[in-house]
Amino acid sequence: MQRSVVTAVLAAAALMLSTGCSSDGGADAPAGRDSAPSRPATPSSPAGDASVPAPPAKGSVKVAATLTRDLKSPWGLAALPDGDLLVSSRDEGTITRIDARSGKKTLIGSVPGVAPAGEGGLMGLAVSPSFASDNLVYAYFTTASDNRIARMLYDERKPAGQQLGAPDTILRGIPKGRIHNGGRIAFGPDKMLYAGTGETGETGLAQDKESLGGKILRMTPDGRPVHGNPSADSVVYSYGHRNVQGLAWDSRNRLWASEFGQNTWDELNLVEPGKNYGWPDAEGKAGKAGFVDPVAQWRTEEASPSGIAYAAGSIWMAGLRGERLWRIPLAGTEPSAAPQAFLEEEYGRLRTVLPVAGAPGGRDVWLVTSETDNRGTPGAGDDRILRLTVG
Repeated sequence: MQRSVVTAVLAAAALMLSTGCSSDGGADAPAGRDSAPSRPATPSSPAGDASVPAPPAKGSVKVAATLTRDLKSPWGLAALPDGDLLVSSRDEGTITRIDARSGKKTLIGSVPGVAPAGEGGLMGLAVSPSFASDNLVYAYFTTASDNRIARMLYDERKPAGQQLGAPDTILRGIPKGRIHNGGRIAFGPDKMLYAGTGETGETGLAQDKESLGGKILRMTPDGRPVHGNPSADSVVYSYGHRNVQGLAWDSRNRLWASEFGQNTWDELNLVEPGKNYGWPDAEGKAGKAGFVDPVAQWRTEEASPSGIAYAAGSIWMAGLRGERLWRIPLAGTEPSAAPQAFLEEEYGRLRTVLPVAGAPGGRDVWLVTSETDNRGTPGAGDDRILRLTVG
């Protein structure tokens, strides 16, 4: 059930201090709230890109359609080559195909070994860049012992519900916890697989380069370290993160990531290999030597960011606790105007944003709500996938 419409608000890039705590959508648990090697896909660039005009200071969002309803704990979203969508259920451990035209849902299978608990379960999804020839789907999920990434053969010739092959684990040993499990995966422009992880409430893991927790990881489709990573024998790409759940690339192939803060600031970061993003020694724009400050920050009650997407010259960021969609217009590596909020409290908690492949002008995105994740207040029809036209 939709909530009453609240006027979209402008937010300054540096917002007032808050005592709220941001996790996967509100107060933390009691503890605290793929292919041939290639160069990294995040080049160094000047603050402004003369070839890419800055978007207007004020944007727009139109809900073009509700594609489908009645999803249970949706989390990951990935597009197949024909435009249809795959969506994961965090708590049920299943993957469902959504017809991008009719919204028809077809269960394609369950992922064995998924052990949902707290913020863990079946989370991020990604479709192989070579899907037309290898038919592989990738998933990030929680087991009884760890978080891991596996790939599965998707065989459409089999009956519905039995189309996923057995998981082939390509990376294991990512720390797990009831909170801060990260979970987003995506293939970059370099066809390498990237993953955002969390520090599971053990803050020291974020600064430990030997741990996979509190990191952004970069690997081949087989789960191996990639040439160009900071360490030749490691999949760790950047560190000092608290809980990364959003990954997106802009028109210049720069990597952006959203990150949950704790008591003060949620973050949007421009990610570069080998850089230290500060947690737990810095949160938000701390200005501390040796740490990279975020490009934008929010009070935790206004964001608790999960998925992000790049469209129409802006980053679009889904807010869980904030129950709104943030637009961050970019001029190169900096915001060109203050972040702007849309859909505030209209659809509840927002989990995932994904560009609509082939949309005219690249101005459409998919938006997944997250009211049935045990922290929302689901109404009739929750959860749903919306199609938005943005500008």
